[in-house]
Amino acid sequence: MSLEVRQLAVGAIAENCYVIRREGSGKALIVDPGEEAERILAEVEETGAEVEAILITHCHFDHIGAVAPVARATGAPVYCPEIELPLLADIMAFVPYPGFGPYESYDAEETVKGGEILELADLSIDVIFTPGHSPGHVTYSVREEEAIFSGDVLFQGSVGRVDLPGGDGATLMRSIQALLDSHSPETTAYPGHMGVTTLGAEQATNPFLAQLSR
Repeated sequence: MSLEVRQLAVGAIAENCYVIRREGSGKALIVDPGEEAERILAEVEETGAEVEAILITHCHFDHIGAVAPVARATGAPVYCPEIELPLLADIMAFVPYPGFGPYESYDAEETVKGGEILELADLSIDVIFTPGHSPGHVTYSVREEEAIFSGDVLFQGSVGRVDLPGGDGATLMRSIQALLDSHSPETTAYPGHMGVTTLGAEQATNPFLAQLSR
């Protein structure tokens, strides 16, 4: 099996939205549709696949701004971190900066909190609770493909910020350590911003991870 991953940097903050599917499959998933719904839908159309689900890593506005229009257009259920349901249900109340939006709120059909295994789009996906950047943050792991969709936990050469409401630096480091301990160094990390990397590359070179055990 091989995983086809299409990455789109959307919106003013260049958030990474992903359209993923098993290569050749007629079913796909969307991870973190943050903005530019029409562009995301055009990417899906290009695959010829049907969207089976929309997965959200966390509910900061730049990751969920296009959830409502994308869900409406595809008919796909939305999987949202349980703790952060209120943010998706009232997005504009939690946008901390002027000039963004307006975004349409959405009531998610499904919730995740970590520990689930989702069988979606011909893929088996582990949901891993990875708080620290936000209280309910989850990472989606496709173990067969050694791939994780890590939202704003870990970046290429950096880590998620912890100065937003509910952020905590020590908690974030524990979440990253747990990902390193449970996945191989060859695991590809598809982050919520910036470039794709691997866990091994970050463990070897990311200055923010120097304090973690190797």
